[in-house]
Amino acid sequence: MEVKELKEKVKQVLQKYQLDESVLVDILHDIQAECGYLPKEVLEETSRGLGVPLSRIYSVATFFKAFSLEPRGRHLIHVCTGTACHVRGTVKVLEKMEQALGIKTGETTSDLKFTLETVNCVGACALGPMVIIGENYHGEMTPETVGPVLENYN
Repeated sequence: MEVKELKEKVKQVLQKYQLDESVLVDILHDIQAECGYLPKEVLEETSRGLGVPLSRIYSVATFFKAFSLEPRGRHLIHVCTGTACHVRGTVKVLEKMEQALGIKTGETTSDLKFTLETVNCVGACALGPMVIIGENYHGEMTPETVGPVLENYN
C-alpha cells in the first residue's frame, strides 16, 4: 500500500472515532486490520491526526502483542506451548512447522503467506497439542499432521 493510501486509511479511521485519543487501542486495531500491520508512516499520521506525541502512539503499539510493526502473513499461526501441549509434544510440532515453512518462530514467510508465533495457552488443553491458524483450531497435532494442515491454507 502506498503512503498516500495509508494516510487516507488513517484519516478514515480517525474520523470514525471522532479523533478521540482515549480509544487509541481501537484506532490502532482498525488501522492494522486495514493495513495488515502498523507501518511507521501510519504511526506518524496517527500522531499528527490525534495531536498526541509519536512516543505515546509507539508505546501503545509496542506494548500490546496484538500489534505488529512488521508485515505479517495472511495466515497467522499460533502454536500453543502451554504445559498440557508441551507434555503432549508441541515442541516437535513447532519444529516441524518451522521446517515446513522455512522460518523460525516470530518470523513471516517471504511470500507473506504465514507468520508463525507461539502462545502460552489457548485453553483447549484436552485437545493438545493445539495449533490455531487464523480462526481455525487444529487439535491433537503431530509432526505428521503439520504438512496436511498447512496444505489447506495455500
